[in-house]
Amino acid sequence: AEISASATGARLQAVAEGTLDEIRSWPAIAETVARADDDTAVILYTSGTTGTPKGAQLTHGNMRANASVSAFQLFGFAPGDVVMGCLPLFHSFGQTCGLNAAVLSGAMLTLLSRFDAAAALSIVERDRVTVFEGVPTMYVGMLQVPGADTSSLRLCISGGAALPEEILTSWATTFGAHILEGYGLSETSPVASFNVAGRSKPGSIGMPIDGVEMKIVDDDGVEVADGERGEVVVRGHNVMRGYWNRPEATSEAIRDGWFHTGDIGLRDEEGFYFIVDRKKELIIRGGFNIYPRELEEVLYKHPDVVEAAVIGIPHAVFGEEVAAAVAVKPGSTVSPEEIRDFIKARVAPYKYPRHVWFVPALPKGPTGKLLKRAIEIPETAR
Repeated sequence: AEISASATGARLQAVAEGTLDEIRSWPAIAETVARADDDTAVILYTSGTTGTPKGAQLTHGNMRANASVSAFQLFGFAPGDVVMGCLPLFHSFGQTCGLNAAVLSGAMLTLLSRFDAAAALSIVERDRVTVFEGVPTMYVGMLQVPGADTSSLRLCISGGAALPEEILTSWATTFGAHILEGYGLSETSPVASFNVAGRSKPGSIGMPIDGVEMKIVDDDGVEVADGERGEVVVRGHNVMRGYWNRPEATSEAIRDGWFHTGDIGLRDEEGFYFIVDRKKELIIRGGFNIYPRELEEVLYKHPDVVEAAVIGIPHAVFGEEVAAAVAVKPGSTVSPEEIRDFIKARVAPYKYPRHVWFVPALPKGPTGKLLKRAIEIPETAR
């Protein structure tokens, strides 16, 4: 009864659960319903890393264009490819770049229901995977399990979060394959920009895909000069219709056709874009802006660090203080103080984390993205 009421409220027809034989006897529906490009195809919920998830309404036009650009222009999918999807299909990355792009191009999609580094590498070897798609934490995990035959890989794709340059370099050395990093959000279907073979730059998110524009703007929405930091905004066929039942949030996010991502970035003189950090994760310590990603890049250079997250914690004098939660390799004898001194020697004095603590692993969402808001701050840091 509860399910039936919910279905009715959503204007859906509820049917009773039946056995497989009963379901097979149901009359087939042969007709298709006409749909326009601007009709909503899916509602994908944001990961909620900085607040309550919102339902991004992606249209048929959004999804079709993004899958086509991904499959053919960016990744060169073909019927002989075996694409490995370790991302949930309810996530925009997994749905568009994995499922939809593979179906559109006739490639094979091999799935792993719950990511495990050793299991993923065994599937790469077993199925002769040619394209691996994952988020940075997956690449970090697999680097701890070398030894698999990954010679079939022709392309590795990273998205969902910033990929530390140290991981990119280590992956190429360990597995002999290069990772191409891209950028997007649930609200942009998701792909907005990407590095491509022959036109890539380490640490960059590449250039806007065909049919999409990007620019860097200040707090007043005015475009800034190359090399200057500002908010990344996106316009094109990939921008969502709006948030489901959230008109105020939609108006705040989409202004004059430009989607405001909430990410801080910059563009270099060659047109490559770089993400500096999330606008909401910026730490302001005593009036100085500190970008966590810059410090995380340094932490990943330490040979014992597996995962790292830099966050701001309240401070009575400075407003915010810099802190870092770190996971180290099993058997490591390094101390939090040594990690702190390692980063202190490599950044400006006001930037290094005054508080460093170890955790077995950092909290992650269903896609493997780090959830900084779920990090527990020890009393000693408070």
